[in-house]
Amino acid sequence: MPAKPRVLYWFRTDLRLHDSPALKAALDLKPEYLWPIWCWDPHYVYRARVGPNRWQYLLDCQSDLSASITKLNPKSKLFVIREAPQTLLPKLFKAWRVTHLVFEKDTDAYARDRDDEVRRLAKEAGVEVVVRTGRTLYDPDELVKENGGRPTMSISQVEKAGEKIGNIARPIPAPSKLPDPGETVLDFDLERPSSEPDFNAIQRDGQESSYSKLSGPKGDFSVPTMEEMGLKPASTPHRGGETVALKMLDDIIENESWTATFEKPNTAPTAFEPQATTLLSPHMHFGSLSCRAFYWRVQDVVDMYKGKASQPPVSLTGQLLFRDMYFGAQAKLGWFFGQTEGNSHCRFIPWHLRSKLGQKGLITGEYTIDSPVAEEYFQRWKFGRTGFPWIDAVMRQLRVEGWIHHLARHAVACFLTRGGCYVAWERGAEVFEEWLIDHEAACNIGNWQWLSCTAFYSQFHRCYSPIAFPQKTDKNGDFVRHFVPELKDFPAKYIYEPWKAPIQDQRKAGCLIKGDGNEEEVDGAKVYPKPMFDFNERRTICMEGMKSAYQAKLYGDNPKLLDGSWRKLFPDSGEGPTEGVNHADAAKANKKSRKDVDTEHGPQGVDEDHGGAADEGGDLRGGGESGNKRKRGRKGTLDGFIKPSKAGKLK
Repeated sequence: MPAKPRVLYWFRTDLRLHDSPALKAALDLKPEYLWPIWCWDPHYVYRARVGPNRWQYLLDCQSDLSASITKLNPKSKLFVIREAPQTLLPKLFKAWRVTHLVFEKDTDAYARDRDDEVRRLAKEAGVEVVVRTGRTLYDPDELVKENGGRPTMSISQVEKAGEKIGNIARPIPAPSKLPDPGETVLDFDLERPSSEPDFNAIQRDGQESSYSKLSGPKGDFSVPTMEEMGLKPASTPHRGGETVALKMLDDIIENESWTATFEKPNTAPTAFEPQATTLLSPHMHFGSLSCRAFYWRVQDVVDMYKGKASQPPVSLTGQLLFRDMYFGAQAKLGWFFGQTEGNSHCRFIPWHLRSKLGQKGLITGEYTIDSPVAEEYFQRWKFGRTGFPWIDAVMRQLRVEGWIHHLARHAVACFLTRGGCYVAWERGAEVFEEWLIDHEAACNIGNWQWLSCTAFYSQFHRCYSPIAFPQKTDKNGDFVRHFVPELKDFPAKYIYEPWKAPIQDQRKAGCLIKGDGNEEEVDGAKVYPKPMFDFNERRTICMEGMKSAYQAKLYGDNPKLLDGSWRKLFPDSGEGPTEGVNHADAAKANKKSRKDVDTEHGPQGVDEDHGGAADEGGDLRGGGESGNKRKRGRKGTLDGFIKPSKAGKLK
């Protein structure tokens, strides 16, 4: 064994030099050589849904980190090696005579399995593994332990468990120097991964060639390019990297009053250029900003503030507690956290478009189209063609920029699930996984369960109106005019309900309200679609469905879900694929689809039962309904906008 440590530092979710407990642990070994590496993992290249915007953000972060490493040591950089860690690392251990492998802890379901395998391989090779927590304020496993071995399902549980763990550590300064890397000869063959299935094929307009050579096309271990991966160009204006993140944090902290009094529910989801929140979440995801550095920079301002400062859970530091809550839940529930079936803490709702299950009861990435109408709703929601300008504007912003405000996420998630479409929350989570630059598996899954009222939150009567809600912060509809430009010249009184505008006003605005969104122009005039359903009618149907599901008291681990006998607990007329007593009955009953009825006008929105989604959270398992009495919306203008079949049930 070499006299001095030869350390492989494996960057993953920590693309920074400041406040890195794992990097400090590596440097504390006083290594003779230190190789900063990144394993180009095919799981993320092919199996995780990642759109061009998030890929670009990752490459920004990697390039910035590599440049920062080189500033500290001109001989070093981020060595990106194009192979899966499970097969690459054992070969590196031998080729570079590595004595230690150091990395930051990751409790994502895939990462746990990967890291367990890497630990086993390191042990076989006689390599010592050093792991430190740095991705969250608290170690998620410690949160679970101090929460009685249970997943953290509320902020109060996180706070109580955190008190037992102890104070949040102060951030660690960035190193002022780095050791040289050793020889970087790769005297072994590349093990090329299979590209099938490639969930990201839809993101490519060229050939994916990032696995052509271990050290990259030029042999210099460079960060891959979008062209090398065959990806379409990114459209996001947001840039990644530690340098950018620290500058953004400095700018935020400089405004002490804003920092100290920030309350998330009071920010405007309609604000853009600039947005109403920090936009630091993607930096947290990639680790280009330390969550502890953010926490203490904010907390120090709060502690010194002379006025009345905001407090968790609505404050800036409170947002980090929500993040830790979701990480704690995922750490305990593992793979099943990301789905309904098998998830002991996710309430079962008979949504449309439910996930297909594969080996070990895990979702496959495919889903059953039990209702062609629900599938149409889903596709129109995804691509911003619902006919509800607020919903469409948010989804278009998401697709173009890769980021949307927290409350905008609430609105579109509610609309897709319990507040309109009655489509499975997994479908929405997959779209967010694909398009968000700040996609964090634990947070994305947790938020979708929260907004669908399947976990964390149970007040399903509180529903976001696609008409009334955005008017609270943007009566003129500037947000809609920007992201749905075909409506930019509509009068303010029609901007959220353009179907109500007289035909002469539509013509004057240069846009006709007609069709289903598949046409952009008709006879030289721009076209925006009619609403795809009567919101009042659909909201009522969804609420009745939610009531039935809550009364059934089924969770994802109930055996009735596997054989389809859960249907016995729901009326045949209930929303979702509830007919009969098993899967075959439901499939037979849903062969025919129902067509929309074309009408002259569209639906009228209800006033939102605001309060939004409360920020306390709660463990639903064993809990009852806690919804407030809802306000009655005005009757829609079109009772027959969608012809009812079995009390309005979708087919």
